[in-house]
Amino acid sequence: MTYDVIVIGGGPSGLMASIAAAREPGTNVLLVDKGDRLGRKLGISGGGRCNVTNAKPIDELIKNIPGNGRFLYSALATFSNADIIAFFEGLGIQLKEEDRGRMFPVSDKAKTVVQALIAKVRAQGVHIRVNSPVERVLYGKGGVQGVKLTNGERIHATCVIVASGGKSVPQTGSTGDGYAWAETAGHTVTELYPTEVPLTSDEPFIANRELQGLSLRDITLTVWNPRGKKIVTHEGDLVFTHFGLSGPTALRCSQFVVKARKTFNVPTVTLTIDLFPQHALDHLHTELSHLAKQEPKKSLKNALKRYIPERLSNVVLQQAELSLDVTCGNVAKQKWLELSQLLKAFPVRANGTLPLEKAFVTGGGVHLKEIDPKTMQSRRMPGLFFCGEILDVHGYTGGYNITAAFTTGYSAGKSAAAQCAANT
Repeated sequence: MTYDVIVIGGGPSGLMASIAAAREPGTNVLLVDKGDRLGRKLGISGGGRCNVTNAKPIDELIKNIPGNGRFLYSALATFSNADIIAFFEGLGIQLKEEDRGRMFPVSDKAKTVVQALIAKVRAQGVHIRVNSPVERVLYGKGGVQGVKLTNGERIHATCVIVASGGKSVPQTGSTGDGYAWAETAGHTVTELYPTEVPLTSDEPFIANRELQGLSLRDITLTVWNPRGKKIVTHEGDLVFTHFGLSGPTALRCSQFVVKARKTFNVPTVTLTIDLFPQHALDHLHTELSHLAKQEPKKSLKNALKRYIPERLSNVVLQQAELSLDVTCGNVAKQKWLELSQLLKAFPVRANGTLPLEKAFVTGGGVHLKEIDPKTMQSRRMPGLFFCGEILDVHGYTGGYNITAAFTTGYSAGKSAAAQCAANT
């Protein structure tokens, strides 16, 4: 059978591309996915609650997509985060705004979003084929000709939209299939790397699991280059693990650790944790110094309990070269300053991250200079479109990546259908 548009991949960008393409009257659309069901990655997003977008103003939204977010301006002008919210509310899904602009379904269930999207795809008359892995996209001298499935079946189409995802969370079907199809069409695929991924460290207190499971709230985490220049700072929560650091701040800093290690060709990158970002160093130093006068006979370890968790205080005192039994009255003035500085910049050397397969998001992808930002069409192969994580676009967690997926998917679907209509 011949279709106007074939969409490869039933993730958020593929589902949205199918819906947008089928909105054009008379457009015959096929959605193919290699898995046994659609929306698998969407179903586990947002901790199983599906953070459908972020309500921040467009410029703020772009700032939270440090991986080439500016590329999305044209797509967002066509289908913005406000349009995404209106789209889901139009499907009968009530949304609520949580901290930092994150938008969730009131049901707090990702399956609500997945089911509504699939129902919309079906209502639009899109043909759906699951358990149908694509072997390759078919190209000819005039452009795209269709796809060939792994079972040998060839399906013809005027336009093909590749929405096959990156290489993160491979259990959902994102195994990087689309990169080879892009390269065959003459595209450049930039180096892939993990983003939004936990950090690894071989610091003794990590290796010894002294802080494993310890969570810190409302801290700031800063990444430094080997020359002592600050690269980036993120505030929020942090979790110590048996292999390194996790939690929102660690995930947001991960891409900068990856890039710094590569740029400077160093085995480790130093990060510092500010345990008291709300207090200036002088204020913290003054407050801690008063302990010597207020409770001179009390052990410093016990005195610190009012400020930081006991397990962390043990490590901090070791780092400050202070005895765990030292009393507040026996701490030298200089040591009070050093201790304050340590609490404001507790160092952790990261030697890398967990692998790409463990990341939430794939960094790198199809080179954006080879993609029309208004249509998501290839500049190399007529009729070939890309959307979602396969593109060299990546953001922080918090609804930014899914926004990129929905907006590029919508642009790709709408543009592909318009091109088919113009050719008839």
